[in-house]
Amino acid sequence: MAASDVSPAAGLTVSPPGVLFALLGAASLWLPFLTLRANRIVAGEGAAPWEVADPIASTAALIAIAAGLTLGLLPSRPWVRFAGSLIGLAGLVVLLALGAATLLKGADNLARVSPAAGFWCLLAVIMLLMADAIGGLRPGPRLRFALLAVVLAGLAVLLWSGALNDLSPMQEYRTRAAAFRTATWRHVALALGSLGVAAAIGFPLGILAFRRDRVRAVTLPVLSFMQTIPSLAMFGIMIPILGWVGDTVPGAQSIGIAGIGFAPAFVALLLYSLLPVVANTVAGLGAVPATSVEAARGMGMTAWQRFWTVELPLALPVILAGLRIVLVQNIGLAVIAGLIGGGGFGTFVFQGLNQTATDLILLGALPTVLMALVAAILMDIVVEIAQPTLNRKYP
Repeated sequence: MAASDVSPAAGLTVSPPGVLFALLGAASLWLPFLTLRANRIVAGEGAAPWEVADPIASTAALIAIAAGLTLGLLPSRPWVRFAGSLIGLAGLVVLLALGAATLLKGADNLARVSPAAGFWCLLAVIMLLMADAIGGLRPGPRLRFALLAVVLAGLAVLLWSGALNDLSPMQEYRTRAAAFRTATWRHVALALGSLGVAAAIGFPLGILAFRRDRVRAVTLPVLSFMQTIPSLAMFGIMIPILGWVGDTVPGAQSIGIAGIGFAPAFVALLLYSLLPVVANTVAGLGAVPATSVEAARGMGMTAWQRFWTVELPLALPVILAGLRIVLVQNIGLAVIAGLIGGGGFGTFVFQGLNQTATDLILLGALPTVLMALVAAILMDIVVEIAQPTLNRKYP
């Protein structure tokens, strides 16, 4: 055990991150937990955690949160710390649900209850505690996937149960359920579609750039330059270019190519995606040990056989890491597509900004963050599975 984990008081062991989380959690309790507003756009009045529900319910939920933060102090018990994060999260959700229902009792029909700074700070602290505990567990890909599935299933059950229906973001969702489903599919199409096309173009281009120095000397600087263009400017550049294509090329508008909408957003994301794919393909192939290639050549393998059986498997983790960068990047950048009619969750974000409706902004921002986190975790799992380690056994 590291000396830094030992507290000078009574020889107890504590986790330094756990101490930090406990202090941050305690400080967050003094911030407003929920905000009650007369309607969806006006400023409201904050309520402390112990004021949002009846005393018994508030006390029980706060005890659960405190217990979770306390269990996070144990450095050599990662499963206990993980269980503590779940207990704290359960207390936080219960306090959120009961508080929203309590504050709305007797209020006007237009009244709204929204999570305030105290809730978001506590949620961040508990999620960091959970991530720290999972890091201590050092789970393999299968266990990480199982944990992710459990967390997502729990979130789905919570939303399906209607326990959070009194919150303002959920009220925004109910009035826009059909539009939200359309935006979800559009956001997925922008992020995954641009990733797929970038992989189809960038992977062969990366192989060619690796094999030919002249191609690499031209390709990488050009793609690097495109990466330096600000995202909003890139989306703006696509508008006149694709607008001209749509007006002049026969049949272009019939397949959706126009100055605004899905096409310019898709092309902009595609251009941003090419550099990580090409650069990581070149880097991955360049990192293949020369001894492995020479051994394959000595066995009489052709160039293509060496590529498919030796070079590509060894370079695959680096190539997949590039795809991970692209996917997470595109999920975030796809929000800007809402500015040019490209759809996706950015539609709600920019509508909320125009209407000064914070909860409408959250309706677009929260799914984007969740999608990016899930994509990053899944791609990390895929990258680890692709590591060329022989006889690896995952828990």
